[in-house]
Amino acid sequence: MNPTLRGDIETLVRSVTGTGFRLRDLSPVSGGDINACLRVTGNDGDYFLKLRPAAEQDVFAAEADGLSALGQCPAIRVPRVLTLGQAADQAALLLEWLDLRPLTGDETGRRAGAALAELHRQEGTRYGWSRDNYIGHSPQANTPQDSWARFFVQRRLQPQLTLAASQGHRGRLQQLGEQIAERASALFLEYRPRPSLLHGDLWSGNAAITDGPDGPRLTLFDPAVHYGDREADLAMTELFGGFPLPFYAAYRKAWPLDEGYERRKPLYSLYHVLNHLNTFGRSYLAQAERMAERLAMDLSH
Repeated sequence: MNPTLRGDIETLVRSVTGTGFRLRDLSPVSGGDINACLRVTGNDGDYFLKLRPAAEQDVFAAEADGLSALGQCPAIRVPRVLTLGQAADQAALLLEWLDLRPLTGDETGRRAGAALAELHRQEGTRYGWSRDNYIGHSPQANTPQDSWARFFVQRRLQPQLTLAASQGHRGRLQQLGEQIAERASALFLEYRPRPSLLHGDLWSGNAAITDGPDGPRLTLFDPAVHYGDREADLAMTELFGGFPLPFYAAYRKAWPLDEGYERRKPLYSLYHVLNHLNTFGRSYLAQAERMAERLAMDLSH
């Protein structure tokens, strides 16, 4: 083990606990597509450590801010932020270690769906957030606006299209993107969503279950929080693998969806597919173009 990393981790933990923490083991854990993620085991228990280049410390500051916001909802559990710092010349985020299990099964699905509806009932006065943050690697602008349709086009869709163009993805994708941006307001003519508190990147890899004295509890992490249309979170849950069917039934029972959700869902999904294109490369280009083609066609009618 790198002795500098070992010493810096011990210093980080001691700064939180005030004890003579001694590191016993450091092991990689899942969740490292963008960050290096490590389980830190010592004489007083386990911690979760995330590392990334030092110049990207603001990404962890934004994550800590998002976790704090989500943690204000009693129905949701999040890993407690212990400290931000540096370890071996890298940005470091030290979190509470939680024993997570997958969000599977009828009972956990029902509890999770009801909990997400409760989170979405936490509302702001405008769409956006008090600071900019990140969706994976990509910056996510959150300057508040009064119009959700304008916010989504200007702060979500167009920045991803601009980033895609800068990476060489021009042509048909950009043409379709321009059409969608011009016509997206048609999806909101009779629908003004409440500015709900959103996780912002709610795929199955960013949600799990922790068990406690009151039973299974929805646990969220890696947020990209903002106030927006709750449908955007639900669309993301369906995009990459999905959640258990009882999750959706319980959510709709707690807070029924507007009948136009299925028509708006592709707009929200396109944002995340574009972000995957910009983050992971051309393997997502065909999917992005197909989604944009169908959405543009729908908006032209």
